[in-house]
Amino acid sequence: MSNRRETKNIMIVGVGGQGSLLASKLLGYLLLHEGYDVKVSEVHGMSQRGGSVVTYVRYGDRVYSPVIDRGEADYIVSFELLEAARWLPYLREGGRIVTNTQQIDPMPVITGAAQYPADLVARMQAAGAQVDAIDCLALAEQAGSAKAVNVVLLGRLSHYFDIPDKAWQEALAALVPQKFLELNQKAFTLGKEA
Repeated sequence: MSNRRETKNIMIVGVGGQGSLLASKLLGYLLLHEGYDVKVSEVHGMSQRGGSVVTYVRYGDRVYSPVIDRGEADYIVSFELLEAARWLPYLREGGRIVTNTQQIDPMPVITGAAQYPADLVARMQAAGAQVDAIDCLALAEQAGSAKAVNVVLLGRLSHYFDIPDKAWQEALAALVPQKFLELNQKAFTLGKEA
């Protein structure tokens, strides 16, 4: 096949309970329906306790392993600023971080043993990352639920993909319960247009 599509790597990082699993399922569904070979790997941290959660999504003509190594991620999609900074070493040169600007204090900050780092977006940019940081929580609340942060993030990510809006909407319709569909469609659009 002459028009081989190289394998692309997306890391979805966040804190337990933020909806990263739905985000990875939506991406997997979308990319499969766009004709890609897709591997999704859920790498759990202490997800039940607000710990770090990472999911890998790899897609291309043929994908053999679901694992993304340091310096290989084309995109890091992050639900929280500190998580984006934590996984920065996995971003390839010229890669992009799409992140929520929300700050969720990790345990050392909560207990007073550490301070939440300042200027994280500027620090990531100084390290060479292209950073697209938006307040996904505010947009999710505008759409009707704070829980729609994941779909706002995907809407923002869709901005960088040459995949028709209709395909993203079909993935939402296939995976989101009917009673939450309209809210999630609104969240997606707000993220895309942010």
